Amino acid sequence: MDILKATKRTTTSTGQINKLRSDGFIPAVLYGGKKNNLNISLKKLHLQDLIKTETFMSRVFDLDIDGSPEKVLPRDVAYDPISDEPIHIDFIRIAKGLILTLEIPVKFINLDKSPGLKKGGVLNIVRRKVELKCPTENIPNEIIVDLDNVEINTSLKISSVKLPENVFPTITDRDFVIATVVAPTVLVEPEKVEETAAEGEVAAEGTEVAEGAEGTATEEGKDKKAKPSDDKAKAATDDKAKPAAGDKGKAASKETKKK
Repeated sequence: MDILKATKRTTTSTGQINKLRSDGFIPAVLYGGKKNNLNISLKKLHLQDLIKTETFMSRVFDLDIDGSPEKVLPRDVAYDPISDEPIHIDFIRIAKGLILTLEIPVKFINLDKSPGLKKGGVLNIVRRKVELKCPTENIPNEIIVDLDNVEINTSLKISSVKLPENVFPTITDRDFVIATVVAPTVLVEPEKVEETAAEGEVAAEGTEVAEGAEGTATEEGKDKKAKPSDDKAKAATDDKAKPAAGDKGKAASKETKKK
């Protein structure tokens, strides 16, 4: 069991508490049981790593208050809205026979032994914490979910989890799901992309053929348009030739009149 050292504090004003924090301490309060509430402080250096763990709020600590031990459980942590640093902690005394409602974090083990995950399946976590009713003498740090032999399309429910003695979920009307192992959707996407690419190739080929056909039709159109222009050219030549013959006729008639 983890041991935390604390000291009693008499600071109550905002200025005194702020100075306490600037000196590297976190103010806290201990309550519960038949004893009076107690104002204490703890060194921030000893707590800053523990507070970041998922199990901090469900872990029982031995709190050494100036040499006097107390079994406690963290109940609330207040954080600075700007720096996000812990600025106050509430602890509750652990009294024997007391039942507490706690959110216990879920831990998944044997992921490498899951056939479903080996085949490319995905672990879909529905609940990262589960609310449990726990006796103070038997509080679990974590809820262990074993993925050994778990196949794709398997639902891991609370009934499949082994809980400590006298520990029960607060939800009792249904066997709720903690996580599922589902088929990957990513594997389907490349097939769709390939099909789309294939359709694109066909469309591209069709476009080339259409363009080729259009080009041929254009050439043929040019040829067809060229023929009338040739006929006009011939007609123009003939027209030029005819006046020339008329001029010869006029010249011949002038010579006859002279005679």
